[in-house]
Amino acid sequence: MTNSDPTQKAEAIARTVVPDGIVDPVASARAELKAALAAIEIKGNVPRRVEQASQRGILRARTFARRNPIGAAAAVVGVAAAVGGAVWVIARALSR
Repeated sequence: MTNSDPTQKAEAIARTVVPDGIVDPVASARAELKAALAAIEIKGNVPRRVEQASQRGILRARTFARRNPIGAAAAVVGVAAAVGGAVWVIARALSR
């Protein structure tokens, strides 16, 4: 599930759009309510959005690693050094 997945985008858009041609006011109100609730569910479902964002990040990282393995190794070393430095700074601050 990537951001560029057209079927997922089309499904999300289809759920949040009120169909044209509804003449009955009650049916129109129901369709608008259904579309509004679907839009709220899509926007408000934070765990699902986080999962989709992490999947996109993983896919991007794998693509980068396949295209540029030396750059990926350098990025891993840089992140490890940054995390290690942050842990060292925190541990040193706590020990004083």
